[in-house]
Amino acid sequence: QVQLVESGGGLVQAGGSLRLSCVASGRTDIISTMSWFRQAPGKEREFVAAMNRRTGATYYANSVKGQLTISLDNAKSTVHLQMNNPQPEDAAVYYCNANSQAILGRPGDFWGQGTQVTISS
Repeated sequence: QVQLVESGGGLVQAGGSLRLSCVASGRTDIISTMSWFRQAPGKEREFVAAMNRRTGATYYANSVKGQLTISLDNAKSTVHLQMNNPQPEDAAVYYCNANSQAILGRPGDFWGQGTQVTISS
């Protein structure tokens, strides 16, 4: 199995920056895709960004293109999400996801516990 632990969430001012991290452990050899999803209060969980850890290909939700950047440190089995110029609508619990299949945009079976991001205006 794969375990995922997120960190880096917190309170950030609108227009600032924040970097989320997610460390994978366990059977990391089976992971093909690592992704970020988010869920705001009263809304469904939505896809944010994904990266194929073998090819480096990335995929973003249209709503976050140019604002969020996903990156991967394969040696450390860590995926990051850089948030630049976050806005109040970006406030949510951000979840890390790992997929054994190379499918960008769809969640796999493994989830982290989530990290809260709060944006102050």
